[in-house]
Amino acid sequence: MSDKKIKFEFEKQNKNSIRYKEVPEDGMPPVIGNIYVQKWFAGDSKNIEVTINKKD
Repeated sequence: MSDKKIKFEFEKQNKNSIRYKEVPEDGMPPVIGNIYVQKWFAGDSKNIEVTINKKD
């Protein structure tokens, strides 16, 4: 198993969600790109982190 932590920063606020853009590691392409997180969960967070687990 392999874990990858991906950092995101605030980009845009929509009616019910917030769009975050990925902050890629130096010299690497984005793994995910943009993600949308519902406002009720994201709150006022300007930075978030997502962990991906590869199972094989």
